[in-house]
Amino acid sequence: MPRRIETLFLQGPAGRLEAILEAPEDGEPRETALVCHPHPQHGGTMHNKVVHRIARGLRHAGAAVLRFNYRGVNMSEGEYAHGEGEREDAHAALDYLRTRFPNLPFTLAGFSFGSRIVLRLACSGIGARRAIAVGLPTNWDHSYLEGCAVPKIFIQSTHDQFGPAEDLQRLVDRLPEPKRLVFVEAADHFFLGGLDQLEAAVGQA
Repeated sequence: MPRRIETLFLQGPAGRLEAILEAPEDGEPRETALVCHPHPQHGGTMHNKVVHRIARGLRHAGAAVLRFNYRGVNMSEGEYAHGEGEREDAHAALDYLRTRFPNLPFTLAGFSFGSRIVLRLACSGIGARRAIAVGLPTNWDHSYLEGCAVPKIFIQSTHDQFGPAEDLQRLVDRLPEPKRLVFVEAADHFFLGGLDQLEAAVGQA
């Protein structure tokens, strides 16, 4: 079992990636989880409050959770790579997690930009137990989801300005099972006034 909190550096495709590995709240981990943060060009880091709540919800549910900073963020080496490089970073972080815990299933979770990163990774056939997409923006091309058989859980604020509830509902309606859409009563994309409910929804996902 990892120490309660480990700060570490992983080897990514563009250099070292700064990361934090956290043990579950009680006992040995039953699974692992990788959590990806929002857009690095808009202030996103692994310390984002929504990312922190996602990680905590997963730990409460028994997961060992790895958060990391994409290339070029804080102490991670490299430069922003328009989403493709960041997906490669997530794959490298997942490789570390799977090597560290080779016999445990893994969940992929992300917020905003990070939700698209994990959905694309999960749908590439890497064997994820499930993908949890929090605050998924709906103005991007999500056609890759239409043939994705991985269990998909979408958690969205009722007043998300980048992923309006009705737009996400239409998207999810088109997707294959298994899938689930959960709305959290909150004021905006960042779950203002609804962070506790978000954390609980992740823990119950």
